Amino acid sequence: MSTELLSHLDYVSGYRDKRVLAAQFVLSYPAHFEALLHLCFATEDEKSYKTCWVLEQVAYSQLEWLQPNLDFFCSHLNQLNNESAIRPVAKVLQFLVENHFKKKTIKLSPNQIEQITECCFDWLISDTKVAAKCYCIRTLFVLGKSNDWIYPELQIIIEKDYPAQSAAYKAVSREILRKIK
Repeated sequence: MSTELLSHLDYVSGYRDKRVLAAQFVLSYPAHFEALLHLCFATEDEKSYKTCWVLEQVAYSQLEWLQPNLDFFCSHLNQLNNESAIRPVAKVLQFLVENHFKKKTIKLSPNQIEQITECCFDWLISDTKVAAKCYCIRTLFVLGKSNDWIYPELQIIIEKDYPAQSAAYKAVSREILRKIK
């Protein structure tokens, strides 16, 4: 693991500009991307959730860097348990799935799609914070266009959780339910 990368991650905080600065370092030195990705799933490391914040910023610009690492990425999704790591990774999943089905520059295997689907449903039905749930709902909506069993399951979960959820969850739910029906 590069000490340069680790020192950049030491300065990452909840402030967007700090996350962007670390992402710019990785974007300038792509050789550090794989180490960044592996650190995201090193859940015993206190920096892992901050690394996920940086991964999200890198994915905005270079989503295709994930392509050769998708097997690793998708197979480790279920290891994430920190809320601060789940939200940015849920956003990256949304990017990946939307790209796979719309832009088609990312190629997801059937196994990777299954892992993403399972993870999104797990986060949706667990006690995950609302932002991650909203990303999962949107991701599952896109996945449901090619997997006809997803919409009925998604609809049941959304309708069951709707009364107890936040305004943001309700807004995304209404939008997706309208599109499903």
